[in-house]
Amino acid sequence: MGQLWRYIKTIMGIIFRHPITGATIIPILPDGRIVLIRRQDTGQWGLPGGIIDWGEDVLTTVKRELSEETGLDLLTIRRLVGVYSSPDRDPRIHSISILIEAEVTGTLAIRDSLEVLAVEAFDKDHLPLGNLSHDHDRQLVDYLQGLTVLA
Repeated sequence: MGQLWRYIKTIMGIIFRHPITGATIIPILPDGRIVLIRRQDTGQWGLPGGIIDWGEDVLTTVKRELSEETGLDLLTIRRLVGVYSSPDRDPRIHSISILIEAEVTGTLAIRDSLEVLAVEAFDKDHLPLGNLSHDHDRQLVDYLQGLTVLA
């Protein structure tokens, strides 16, 4: 499987020659807790988000991904936390992540069980930092330190 994936990544790189762009969300509930998802592919916790579909803007992607992965609705964007573009930030492919902090509302629910195993809200002091998917450890630490990052 590893050999096949390297081959697919190489072909995609040749065809597209551009990184894939996505939105990653730090969903903040009214009580201040941060919502994370447990990913189906790795079993790791991470932030919700996904690829910006053709014809979508970032705001539409944020609303769609929040709904699909967490069951939550967007109230408002609080701030742009950063843009993460390191070629190795996502082990699957070169992707750019636009990280935003968002006020959200609703009831936690998984609507996309192909991608998400669990959804849970964590107090800032109890985030499962240390083994999050992709570069989400770095993204959450940057956020908690109040940074705005271009990396």
